[in-house]
Amino acid sequence: MSNFEFANQTGFYRGKVRDVYSIGDNFLVMVASDRISAFDVILPRPIPFKGQVLNQIASHMLEETRDICPNWLVTTPAPTVSIGKKCVPFKLEMVVRGYLTGHAWRTYKSGKRALCGVEMVEGMNENDQFATPIITPSTKAAEGHDEDIDAITIVENGLATKDDWEKLCMLALRLFERGTQIAAKKGLILVDTKYEFGKIGDEIFLMDEVHTPDSSRYFFSEGYKERQIKGERQPQLSKEFVREWLIENSFMGKEGQVVPAMSDQWVDTISKRYIELYEKVIGKPFKPEALSQEEIFNRTNLALQQIQAG
Repeated sequence: MSNFEFANQTGFYRGKVRDVYSIGDNFLVMVASDRISAFDVILPRPIPFKGQVLNQIASHMLEETRDICPNWLVTTPAPTVSIGKKCVPFKLEMVVRGYLTGHAWRTYKSGKRALCGVEMVEGMNENDQFATPIITPSTKAAEGHDEDIDAITIVENGLATKDDWEKLCMLALRLFERGTQIAAKKGLILVDTKYEFGKIGDEIFLMDEVHTPDSSRYFFSEGYKERQIKGERQPQLSKEFVREWLIENSFMGKEGQVVPAMSDQWVDTISKRYIELYEKVIGKPFKPEALSQEEIFNRTNLALQQIQAG
């Protein structure tokens, strides 16, 4: 948890896993914490190095996709810190799914064949690939649960104009295609992910994190088809295993449910899984950096001064 006071700071917001500082009218400082959330609930214990993993994967992927869509990132002065341009956000999460997994599978298993107005064909099994990736957007809730929403409602409710919605869909699918290509080179399958967008003036910018374990699921390419044929589980690199653990312990974020206790061993396991995903996706060994709050502040403040000086 960060508690900084930067020069020209005009606002502060503590999200589920990030602390966000507004600097003047044009910039944001985003500090990735070690907090972890699932089912829109912050779990009781932090995960060592999770913030660094998320921030460094996100910054890498933002650079890898900058040719598709301009993005908010300006610089990363510390392992857990990103400084970027302040956008007016669309209150939407653009969820792109290449495979029938997670929320989509739970919906399908319940007998429903439509998700966010998108029809899913009969006869699919868990983790099967869709014929083409589908977009299943959700509202971006400031508190509580995000909600599924369809394209017609998005336009009718003014969450995006028809033209902007079409452009968001185009950008999301192109980004997903690029993410799929990046993953394939590392022996991974990008299963599904979410993108967040905003505007500066009339231009759409990609915001927040991209292709991280908090926003995405990955399968291992090797053996995927064989496991599907045999009906075996697909090992994955994402925080879905945390959701599965919570479900097994009777927690899905519903009223009256209690978050199960997290042992030291379980916290260590989650940390190692995040680091494993970093090394798989980035293709380099993870180098943990445990900086003091003072050092993080000093690096960030210096970068802000340089940015604002022009």
